[in-house]
Amino acid sequence: MSPSKAKDGERGYIVPVGGAEDKVGPSDILRRFVEVSGGKHARMAIIPTASSLGDTGARYQKLFKNLGAREADVLAYVERSDAAREDWLEKLQHATGVFLTGGNQLRLSTVLGGTQVAKTLRRLNARGVPVGGTSAGAAILSEHMIAMGAEGPTPKGGMATLVPGLGLTNRVVIDQHFRQRDRLGRLLTALAYNPFAVGIGLDEDTAAFVDPHDVIEVVGNGAITVVDAASLTHSSMADTEEGKPVCLTDIRIHILTNGARYNLHTRVATPPGRK
Repeated sequence: MSPSKAKDGERGYIVPVGGAEDKVGPSDILRRFVEVSGGKHARMAIIPTASSLGDTGARYQKLFKNLGAREADVLAYVERSDAAREDWLEKLQHATGVFLTGGNQLRLSTVLGGTQVAKTLRRLNARGVPVGGTSAGAAILSEHMIAMGAEGPTPKGGMATLVPGLGLTNRVVIDQHFRQRDRLGRLLTALAYNPFAVGIGLDEDTAAFVDPHDVIEVVGNGAITVVDAASLTHSSMADTEEGKPVCLTDIRIHILTNGARYNLHTRVATPPGRK
């Protein structure tokens, strides 16, 4: 799957959030998401499909309205048949920002994968509409999604299971709750399969605002771990048994905090406060 071709060369922001974003204080991440979605003119569409809690959509609806959005609609897709609802598709098509909540990313992919909703999300982002998500909602944004995997700092054979995501971008593989759940090993494992993409490990209460030119800006109180395997000289993944450590050489890692940037084309990191 390749990302939808952006019309006029300007796709919308892609905003993965590491989970547990601030909702009671300044709410910097959600506030910024409303701003890039149109500010006081924003029409938000909230997709709580990943969550098993019945009030998740309503909580984000209230949050986005309190942060200044003009409208906020909850599109509670529970079964695949829900994805064919014309009234919800119409609301989705008129949204200026779409946000997918946390929960279980396999619930998202099994309910929405291959549906008109998934196609609409790709088309919306291609024409300039920001699409973001937190936790499970972050994982599914890219072409390849980490569906599950073990914790730990060392990459191992079979440590990460990848499935197709929404495909808004093929430049990154995203992992969330990164430092809190010790997920460096599974992100490295995912990149060991194929080092084409850049690994993005998102701490909680931290977001990557990927702009239309594929430059990431870090927003939040944690850090983003960027794993660049472009210069990888050796991977033993093809010969490693399940559960055994994988040998990887010449990988670059950046730890980026609030205000730092990373260019996905040039693969250059810029610390906060520098141009």
